Amino acid sequence: MGFAPTTYVEYRVSVGFLGRVLQYLGLAPLVPLLAALYYGESPVPFVATSAVMLGAGLLFERVLGREDDLGRREAFLLVSLAWLVVPLAGTVPYLVAGTGTVATPINALFESMSGFTTTGATVLGQISVERHGHAMLLWRQLTQWLGGMGILVLMVAILPEISVGGAQVMNQEAPGISLEKLTPRIQETARALWGIYAGFTLLAALVYAALGAAEIAPNMGLYNALAHALTTLPTGGFSPEPRSAEAFAPAIQWAMMPFMLIAGTNFALFWHVLRGNPRKLTDNAEFRAYLLAVLGVGAVVSAVLYFGVGIAETPTNVDAIAGNVENALRQGLFQTIAIVTTTGYASMDLNTWDASAQTILLFAYFLGGSAGSAAGSIKIVRWVIVKRATDRSLFVAAHPDAVRPVRLNDGVVDEETIREVLVFVLLFLALFAVSTVLLYLDSFRTPDLTLSGLEAMSVAIATLGNVGPGYGPVGPMDSFLRFSDTAKLYMTFLMWIGRLEILSVLVLFTPSFWRR
Repeated sequence: MGFAPTTYVEYRVSVGFLGRVLQYLGLAPLVPLLAALYYGESPVPFVATSAVMLGAGLLFERVLGREDDLGRREAFLLVSLAWLVVPLAGTVPYLVAGTGTVATPINALFESMSGFTTTGATVLGQISVERHGHAMLLWRQLTQWLGGMGILVLMVAILPEISVGGAQVMNQEAPGISLEKLTPRIQETARALWGIYAGFTLLAALVYAALGAAEIAPNMGLYNALAHALTTLPTGGFSPEPRSAEAFAPAIQWAMMPFMLIAGTNFALFWHVLRGNPRKLTDNAEFRAYLLAVLGVGAVVSAVLYFGVGIAETPTNVDAIAGNVENALRQGLFQTIAIVTTTGYASMDLNTWDASAQTILLFAYFLGGSAGSAAGSIKIVRWVIVKRATDRSLFVAAHPDAVRPVRLNDGVVDEETIREVLVFVLLFLALFAVSTVLLYLDSFRTPDLTLSGLEAMSVAIATLGNVGPGYGPVGPMDSFLRFSDTAKLYMTFLMWIGRLEILSVLVLFTPSFWRR
């Protein structure tokens, strides 16, 4: 008499695939290693990181793993494990180097998770190349670039064995509602997305470097051009400069804006454009709503700054904003684009704004970019569906016998998708509310840290929405260093669950996931 298995998830298959992922990612530290050799810095942290990733990968694949096809539940498990284990491995350079505030395990995990999830929150504070080295900061930038389009999307693009279950993996990892299959083979779709992503990254680096070479932005050398390109397209926001984008001339800030907008756009739309069908971009309802949101919020913020209402104190390192059309427009648009796309760069310190401007911008934290982009937060397409579902409900309330489907672009949104969208938005807002209260209360037991209600909300949405900076002690020119270790671990969890859009992680904690 046999016994049925107690679990329905073949976790060893997920662990085996995770081993392959780690082995390939073990090549990534070679980039900062070469930079270390070029700048005369120690290569040891990156040699150690590569060794750890390769060793752990072999252990997972050969000893703990099992070869088999990747099913739906195994795909869920693989995605969640990968986004937890890879950032853990990413702490090795910080810990081996032993320099600065990231030399402790919790701070290193916070920084690494923030990097790979493209959040951009940091515990480094006023970082500098002189203190941490070119190679270490380049590793920090590289983690965001690897995480931007998706670690496992990259693996599907280069590993044929993962492409067997690649569609399920990409649907769980790629931000948004569902993946648009661009080609007959999912591996070709992954390659197309990563090719577009890499192409725009290269273009951004060339534009930034050209402005630096033309002496329009003297401190934008080749290193800074590459470093900022690596964090613009993944909507990451890490910068080797302590003052973020404020360190550069206005020309660089204007140049960053279109690339941030591109990074927050569904990359599948660019595939259609490159194939000679630009109307796919201009006719897309989400893209139009995305631009409308950016322009609307940006115009309001710019107007508030221009009339001097939203400025708490006059900034000392930029021209006065009030009455200055170019400056007010640039600051308002830059910060709006940076927050809506969840890039998190800063062209000025948001703590120099008063509560009115900060409250308006806080609304942008919840918007997010497009589905299929590198952006985080709720995503514009979900808000479009929520609005249209609400309009439908109001119409049906007045006309009970009417049948009115919710439409998006050329198709009808099925009822299951509408329910999933509503559940996600509800869960996101509920988790935000709970996190705001927990982080607010924790601040009272932490020396030298007292948050206002608005600041606590900004901390919660900045980490859950993978945005990066907030207000007050976590402003773009400051850091998350002063929080307790407990709060940092909780915010690390928020970054992890936010990057995977909540449900992909929460499903692992339900008994029904593991049972037949």
